[in-house]
Amino acid sequence: METEQIRTFLAVAAHGSFVDAASRLHVTQSTVSTRIQGLEHYLGVRLFVRNRSGATLTPAGRQLLRHAKALMLTLEQARHDVGLPSRFTSSISIGARIALWEGYLPAWVGHMRRIAPELSIRTEIGFEEDLMRRAVEGTLDLALMYTPQHSPGLHVEHLFDEKLVLLSTDPEQRQLDENYVHVDWGPAFFAQHSASFPDTERPALTANIGWLGLQIILENGGSCFVPERMAAPRIAAGELFIPPGSPRFSLPAYVVYALDSDSPMLQPALEGLRELCASY
Repeated sequence: METEQIRTFLAVAAHGSFVDAASRLHVTQSTVSTRIQGLEHYLGVRLFVRNRSGATLTPAGRQLLRHAKALMLTLEQARHDVGLPSRFTSSISIGARIALWEGYLPAWVGHMRRIAPELSIRTEIGFEEDLMRRAVEGTLDLALMYTPQHSPGLHVEHLFDEKLVLLSTDPEQRQLDENYVHVDWGPAFFAQHSASFPDTERPALTANIGWLGLQIILENGGSCFVPERMAAPRIAAGELFIPPGSPRFSLPAYVVYALDSDSPMLQPALEGLRELCASY
């Protein structure tokens, strides 16, 4: 049994599809099939039932899922701990959307360093698909995002609601114009946006993260929706403005973590995240 077979098994289990797993792992579908067949041959059981809707775990596959996650977590922890200096007694890994690293999570890092100076913290930026995959694999202890999926063995906890505001370089802006940058904040934002601007055509400019939208309008002028906490410093500096009467949208932020985690620092880390939510 090889590590890549386990990693591939977890990817198929997380996405429910050999095709999607191949895309996420950047390999061919035949490679995914070969790895799963090899794992099934090694274990002597069938792990997935394939049908038109994708791939679902067999009872044996569900049994393996818990052990596979634990195995990947152990391997990742071993890789990390081998190089961990003796002054650190434990470690934790956290990944999140880039917008959540604006103010909120750096404050959490500072909090954790104060209450647990012996803790080693690994921080990462990612999108929902990669963050969920890493959480399923057990290579992330905490994954923060806006549109989580539900997966066996993982808990999804609501933290707080972002307030998305329209930020513009023009204080007199009254409507979306050709310089509007549409940031993809996910399905919930799209539904609210469509309801507020039903006649707006597809914009010429789109961005997949708020930071990118901000850079575009700061350089060229225009507007985009970003979390209010990201907008505050720009507004205070007189660089950008919230157009009068513009709508505000709600965007829930969540943390995802393994139910069976044995990390001694998981609960203190979660408590720190919850405490900081009070200011949002």
